[in-house]
Amino acid sequence: MQLRYAFRLYPDVAQRTALARAFGCARVVFNDAVRAREDARKAQRPFPKIGELSTRLITEAKRTKERCWLGEVSAVVLQQALRDAETAYRNFFASLKGTRKGPRLGAPRFKSRKDTRQSVRFTANARWNITTGGRLNLPKIGAVKVKWSRTLPARPSSVTVVKDSAGRYFASFVIDTDPATDAARMPDADQAIGIDLGLTSFAVLSDGTKIDSPRFLRRAEKKLKKAQRELSRKQKGSRNREKARLKVARAHAKVADARREFLHQVSTKLIRDNQAIGVEDLAVRGLARTRLAKSVHDASWAQFIGMLEYKAARYGRTLVRIGRFEPTSQTCSTCGAMDGPKPLDVREWTCTACGTLHDRDHNAAINIKQAAGLAASACGVPVRPEPVLAQREETGSHGIPTGNRAA
Repeated sequence: MQLRYAFRLYPDVAQRTALARAFGCARVVFNDAVRAREDARKAQRPFPKIGELSTRLITEAKRTKERCWLGEVSAVVLQQALRDAETAYRNFFASLKGTRKGPRLGAPRFKSRKDTRQSVRFTANARWNITTGGRLNLPKIGAVKVKWSRTLPARPSSVTVVKDSAGRYFASFVIDTDPATDAARMPDADQAIGIDLGLTSFAVLSDGTKIDSPRFLRRAEKKLKKAQRELSRKQKGSRNREKARLKVARAHAKVADARREFLHQVSTKLIRDNQAIGVEDLAVRGLARTRLAKSVHDASWAQFIGMLEYKAARYGRTLVRIGRFEPTSQTCSTCGAMDGPKPLDVREWTCTACGTLHDRDHNAAINIKQAAGLAASACGVPVRPEPVLAQREETGSHGIPTGNRAA
């Protein structure tokens, strides 16, 4: 499995200039590749191959007066920009044919120098390395200071330097992990659990545990409103507007970092303590179109389930999704009687068949566990239900470290 480890970078003034030059050259090569393919499509000619584009847009372009500055950056950065354009077109055509899962993708578009997020990728051919002093040495950029929050478990295959909308720099390393080693790191567990996700409580477990919802966006809403109001009053194109935009972006980045850290802590704890986990396949996109849209986005259920998916696959755990139309809130977990739908303001109800008083969320979590086939487990034996859904192959990310932990 491939994972991404992200670390904060602190380039100096000269290194920021060199990175800005690399971002710009990669953007120009990407746009030239998109333009070449669009011209071929309009002329009804076959699309040029990536080798032909590499010769025309990089090798020969460096010899011209208009593109001679492409030689000021590493050639690997330019080659990776071409590969990104090739991948974008491949995904677009696969989406048109229906062979690619997920939402339908549009054709690749031109990148703008005003994009708030920019990135360049260095593979092993670029001969980048980590110095003995703990700096990231990049070709034609220099040794950049890195804030190491943990040690890398293996040698990275590539590194991507990212500048986000808040003006921060990060190094994202791609690591190939060993499944046997990862499974040995995780302690043995013979428990199975069901999880009911909600807004009042972020998650309610089938054993009765309730995890409160932090509501990071709601808590920072007052500060965000003030920063956004100041941004709207600034004149477009002015330096004060750019300063105000950075202030808004940093406020949003702080909320996103805190939410991501919380989701990682909860998902890691659940994976560590349980061999099998049952969750409900929620229609997040539909719920995001209701009056609860802001709270649904703040809860970030889809990101949480994605973390559970790749961590379960990494550490040899089982994650089972049940259908979203399963009547978990209408069924009594004690006797199995159906009591019908209930309004959201009904948090407790009594079963008319057996008279059991149920907490709405706890009862739903138990039903999710039973529907996933995890209700009965042999002591000491890993829980492996029969109808296990195929795990989607996904590159995970451990997020952006925010603490002052040493490597």
